[in-house]
Amino acid sequence: MDDVDRTMAVGTPTAGRAPLAPPFDLLESEASALLDRLALVRPFALHETMVPAAALPSPALLEVERFLARGRRLLRRRVERYLAWLRARAEATDPARAQRSFVLLRLEFNALLSQFDLFADVITQRSEHDTGVWLAGLDAAAADGLRAAAPLARAGRLPEVVCYLDRGPGAAIRRARTRLPGGPPNPVAIVRVPRERMVGTAIASSLMHEVGHQGAALLDLRASVGRDVTRRRSQAPPRDRPAWDLWQRWLGEAIPDFWAVASVGVCATLGLIQVVSLPRAFVFRLSPDAPHPVPWIRVLLSASFGARLYPHPQWRRLVRAWTALYPAAPDRPEFDRLLATLPELVGLIAGHRSPALGERSLARSLPLRERSPARLRGIALRWRRDPRTAAHLSPSLAFAVVGQARADGLIGPGDESRLVRGLLERWALDRALGGDPVPPSAAGGRTGPSAGPAPRVRCSMKDRG
Repeated sequence: MDDVDRTMAVGTPTAGRAPLAPPFDLLESEASALLDRLALVRPFALHETMVPAAALPSPALLEVERFLARGRRLLRRRVERYLAWLRARAEATDPARAQRSFVLLRLEFNALLSQFDLFADVITQRSEHDTGVWLAGLDAAAADGLRAAAPLARAGRLPEVVCYLDRGPGAAIRRARTRLPGGPPNPVAIVRVPRERMVGTAIASSLMHEVGHQGAALLDLRASVGRDVTRRRSQAPPRDRPAWDLWQRWLGEAIPDFWAVASVGVCATLGLIQVVSLPRAFVFRLSPDAPHPVPWIRVLLSASFGARLYPHPQWRRLVRAWTALYPAAPDRPEFDRLLATLPELVGLIAGHRSPALGERSLARSLPLRERSPARLRGIALRWRRDPRTAAHLSPSLAFAVVGQARADGLIGPGDESRLVRGLLERWALDRALGGDPVPPSAAGGRTGPSAGPAPRVRCSMKDRG
């Protein structure tokens, strides 16, 4: 931060100078005030308090501080050039032109404040008791979920992911490298997590769905899968083409739903059910312009992804439960065509191949090996006997195990909440102590320092019997 000293300087460049004639004196005063206010936008590292375990990952904080410092430096230079120009050319300058230039500067200043406020939402919550540490644990889980973008991970191109809480039932992501207010690219991915979903495995459903948006963007899946859907539409009978048009529109949400099921198993679908359990009119509302699938169809799609990736009777049970809660009306022919084409869409997404995936199928590119229901149940039973089992699980796998245990009735809601809190605290502590929340055994042979099990973090799975 080479501009820290200057941002804390006192006074304005007009001090001691003779005032300009009206109305240029007003513009000079306002432009100088921008410099004074800009000096108050200090680096987060100087004015945020939090326990070390709650802090942003160092690479993410460094990216944010560099980004904001660059913006402050550029804006200060522009304001100083404007003031110098105003001093040198005031007598020969049209006041309206000077006003237009100042207004643009003020818009840039407001954009910079918007960027600062965006990251302040992410960082300030780290000072909240418990919440800050949980968010740091979610950062670690999100990073693990994004590692599934294996071809890019090997190239070292994965962005940092940071999380914060907000009101509302749904999560959202501001992807890395998308445009922020004012135009510059976002240096990190920012996931907004619904506060009402803390703390349970439902949070994993929301988190991995949003991580799936970032992964899909990095792998350009929306475009490449979209080409497959377009080809399939051209081969479909005329009666099915409107359904394929809808699938094409909904791919931007369907692919992250696939990513979530592949990452955390059945808790992705159960979490989705919690989000879209709304009054019946909303569950069946079909809007051709909406980016999200009809909620009723979306749950069935998620369960179909699960049945394709991890065959097991639980998916049929989930479908029966969902359709009992929300029976479909018999006079919805568009729903009939969506259901008829849904299995083809599931196969198309799971089997999709593209250069970004190294010509492997999308299903084979994601971490499926240990996420079958039987394997997850076996890990849960082993975890019950030996709490140290948790130390050998990656965050996404640990979420999948706890979610499957909850679905199987091995643990109750209170146990689930306790386990998730303990896991989040453990991952945050591992990061704070210089370790890696993803053990080498769970990360494809990765090596590096590890903080080891944290004895104060309760991650034991109790026997309900």
